[in-house]
Order: sequence, then C-alpha cells, then structure tokens
Amino acid sequence: MINFNIPPFLGNETEYIKRAVMNKKICGDGEFTKKCNSWIEQNTGTYKALLTTSCTHALEMAAILSEIQPGDEVIMPSYTFVSTADAFVMKGAKIVFVDIRPDTMNINENLIEDAINERTRAIVPVHYAGVSCEMDKIMEIAKKYKLIVVEDAAQGVKSLYKGRSLGTIGDYGCYSFHETKNYSMGEGGALLINNSDKIEKAEIIREKGTNRSKFFRGQIDKYTWVDYGSSYLPSDINAAYLWAQLENSDKINDYRLNVWNTYYNGLSDIKEITLPVVPEACTHNAHMFYIKTKDLQERTDLIKYLKENDIQAVFHYIPLHSSPAGKKYGYFHGEDIYTTKESERLLRLPLYYGISEKDVKTVINTIKEFYK
Repeated sequence: MINFNIPPFLGNETEYIKRAVMNKKICGDGEFTKKCNSWIEQNTGTYKALLTTSCTHALEMAAILSEIQPGDEVIMPSYTFVSTADAFVMKGAKIVFVDIRPDTMNINENLIEDAINERTRAIVPVHYAGVSCEMDKIMEIAKKYKLIVVEDAAQGVKSLYKGRSLGTIGDYGCYSFHETKNYSMGEGGALLINNSDKIEKAEIIREKGTNRSKFFRGQIDKYTWVDYGSSYLPSDINAAYLWAQLENSDKINDYRLNVWNTYYNGLSDIKEITLPVVPEACTHNAHMFYIKTKDLQERTDLIKYLKENDIQAVFHYIPLHSSPAGKKYGYFHGEDIYTTKESERLLRLPLYYGISEKDVKTVINTIKEFYK
C-alpha cells in the first residue's frame, strides 16, 4: 500500500522528547518551545512567533487580537478548512465567502472589494497548497478600507511571496504543525505577530489571561489575571518532536520539492488532467501535489482505480458555504463560478518526506494506465 501521508520522522525526535522529560518541564514554553519560536522568528522575520496547540487556536488568538465583535463580517474563501471560519464565528462574526481563482485555488483578489461593506472587519486569505494568494492586491484593499488581514498559512511554512515569508505580510499569520503538514508536532501550530504593539496582548491571551510570561522573564515579581485568555500553550514534549524537523527543514523541503517536480514532469503529458499552477511571484513548499480531473465522476473513478492498485489518494475540502454551519454562519457573496466546480475535480496524491522514488513513479504510471 502506498499511503497518502506518513508523518515526518528524522530520528532525533525520541532523543529530544527524552531530554524534555529529563528537564522536568514538559508544560508550555520549555526549552524546545523556545527553540521553535526562535526558529520561526529567524526564518520568517516576524516580530514574534508563539507556538500554539493548533493552527485553529492560532486563528482564534488572531480573531481575539483583531477585536472581532458580534455582527462584524470577515471575508474569506469557501474552499478552506473549517478552522478558518470557526475562529471568527466564535467571536460572533458573519462569514462572507467569495469565489476562488481556478489556477491556484486561492481567494480571487479581484472579488474582495465588492464584498466589503460598513460591517467588514477583516480579510482572511488562505494560501492553498503553500502557494501564496495575491498579497499585494489584498494588502492594498485592506489599507484602503482599514481592514485587518489574517493570513491562514497553515500549509505555507517556508513558502514565499515576492521573497517574503507567508504569514508575515498581513497583521497576523497562522501556521499548522499537524501530522499532515510538512513539519509536524502531532497537533500544533503557531501565531505570527507582525505588529510589535500586539505582542504583550498576545502573550496574555495565550497564558489564560495572565501576565505570566512577563513574570518568567523577571519583568514583574508576581503574575495575576489581567484580561481574557485561554490555554493555548502546547506541551514541550510536542515541541521537542517538532524541533527535530525544524532543524532539518531544508532537508525536508528539498525532498518534498523533488517529489513534487517528479509528479509534475511525469504527469505533464496527460492531456485529460490539469496540473497545479505556481505564479511567478510565489515560491512554494511542495505541501501537496494535486491533479484536476474532468469532473466529479471521473475523480471518483480514478480514486477507486488507485485504491484497487493499493494507492491512497484523497479529495480535499467540501466548500464551507454549502455546509450546514456555512449556511448558518455565513453567506456567499457573488456567484460560485469556480469554488464548487474546481473542488469536485481536485485529487491529492501521496506526498510526504520519505516516500520512495519507486512509489512516486508507481503512482504516475497507474494514473497513466487509467487514462489509457
């Protein structure tokens, strides 16, 4: 069986987890949490990175920091994971879905402005497959209407837009380190704060509404409850697992890019499918490789054929606006020209650190056999 995904394991994870245990500090903000935070800051240029228990929680923190209030509206694509919307729904916001671009599956930047009204508070671009949205245009619109931009860069660690790390262009960026991502801690994420004025507030929110972070830095002699917050700190054991991968991030990135390029070159002569598009301004991280079939039926048939040949391939999101919660908490602005149609064509192929060249070529050849 060729698995769709196997979580990355470099070899030092076990040693680092043991060290975290021996440090007798396995709760949040231990040695490895600090290493991971520093790595993100140094490799992206963000003012402050805070490791969180998930990307969902990073998005929730961003929603709180953005001061989203009941009745506010937040613009985002419908083709995304539920967490993108959930974080803002929990603050009482109405979600406004707009159509995507068929080339990158990202939000269509040219449709955002028409969806803005007096209740609009934020734009949440989602960098699908680690390929950036058109951020210059999005930031231009945000500046014009004084809107907050929260980048859902769950899939975008080590991806760039015009040389800038995804997650550092808007007001806040959110990363995922779930087991399906390029770098994993099982469950986990990170909030990137791109305004130094918001760092102290973020630390308070993350530490259950207390000024505990300042206490541990020796800035105050005791800590207390000062504001709203929750517990968004991951265990240092999880961070220890992640650190083994971050310190080898180039190795993982190069491996995945090689697999991605092998797929692209190997499938490029099949006229019946559409391959991913990476715009010139974008440097991607090979988070996933997908193809697009003619329609939903063909995709269903191809998934079945691959499964019969011991290959796991999966489709992705069901558009949020068509879900029960999407209808309850949001609405689609404009016409759904591409969101549903393109989502029904998209099929993700096995791609993970460690997948063999033999297995990749088996997937390619099996798809070719299907189309013969």
